[in-house]
Amino acid sequence: MLLIEIKPNSCDFCGCCVGVCPEDAIELQEAHISIIEERCTNCAKCVWVCPFEVLLFNKPEKRRSGASVSPEETR
Repeated sequence: MLLIEIKPNSCDFCGCCVGVCPEDAIELQEAHISIIEERCTNCAKCVWVCPFEVLLFNKPEKRRSGASVSPEETR
């Protein structure tokens, strides 16, 4: 499950994230950044090195098994 999110229209295309990714999971192509989910290990090195805070790490919520989600939580 990919936990790294890309903030739309925020990337400067500096390449810092590409250089630090140990799995070569980030691609920069013609004003477009993408993460190859099959390669990404969610190490978050790209998140910490990005000077523009374009990449975000979304930790999965911990829930008890069988816990329900209220309508307020889905908004």
